[in-house]
Amino acid sequence: MMAVVPTTAPPESVPRSRGRRARITPARVLFFALFLGLPMLIYVVFVVSPFVQAFYYSLTDWRGLARAPQFIGLDNYITLFHDDVFRRALRNNMIFMIVLPTVTITLAFILAILVTVGGDSRGTIRGIRGATIFRVVSFFPYVIPAVVVGILFAFIYSPNGGLLNGLLNLVGLDIHIAWLGDRRFALAAIVAAVVWSLVGFYMVLFVAAIKSIPSEVVEAARIDGAGRFRLSVAVILPMVRENVSTAAVYMGIMALDMFVYINVMTPNGGLGKSTEVVSRYLYQTAFSDSRFGLASAMGVVMALITMLMAVIVLFGTRQKGER
Repeated sequence: MMAVVPTTAPPESVPRSRGRRARITPARVLFFALFLGLPMLIYVVFVVSPFVQAFYYSLTDWRGLARAPQFIGLDNYITLFHDDVFRRALRNNMIFMIVLPTVTITLAFILAILVTVGGDSRGTIRGIRGATIFRVVSFFPYVIPAVVVGILFAFIYSPNGGLLNGLLNLVGLDIHIAWLGDRRFALAAIVAAVVWSLVGFYMVLFVAAIKSIPSEVVEAARIDGAGRFRLSVAVILPMVRENVSTAAVYMGIMALDMFVYINVMTPNGGLGKSTEVVSRYLYQTAFSDSRFGLASAMGVVMALITMLMAVIVLFGTRQKGER
């Protein structure tokens, strides 16, 4: 009996066809020009170019009016790090960058847990009673402009008839503290105002992230006996890690600014520059002292710190998620 010889070669022996080069057509060129070239051009013109220009001016003694500023190299950077006010302002920004994201994100996550899975542990998963109303009301402070928040809390912290001192007097504490004029309390008072204005927004952000978690995962954890705390920390938090890292980056960028809050609540950087931040000091150096070269050096330093902070947060979160 003759063996049947296959008429087709096995798949391994079939030569792979080489990919054809994409044809360059007017439609393809127009597509890349609109959706790649135009955004790239806008980014270079409005983001990269100003940063390069600021770096160039930071190497000069430009005072805002001279047509040909003199190149002085790194003298502005040397001046900065010998400036006590700049070092104090940078320290305050670092304090804000650590404290603000930590407090705001922690409170926002706790509130998000309460309004999503913090209700009765029996039956269906739900938040505390009145969670919908609480979620709407807590978002209201975020829609108030930062200037208004600063003015509002400046009145609250006023030593003469301020709401905070009045409440302390009602409970029997006869004290009159100038909260924004006392170096011991000024930074903490500003942090409290910022947290009050932002915690509702990040709570809503975390609520949306928690709602996207499959209910089967939460149900399985509850069946396994996980309580609310363990459910929040061991199940929900790892699944919303990307949202937390994004919130931390945004909060960190804001903490490295803080111009509006400081300028409204403690004009001129507070008593003895105790609440000074780099952004307000930069504004004063440029537009009051006409030292635009030195102010540009401050901007470059803050831009580098901001990028470093974002890389550390995002890279650290990604590495932890991979492990």
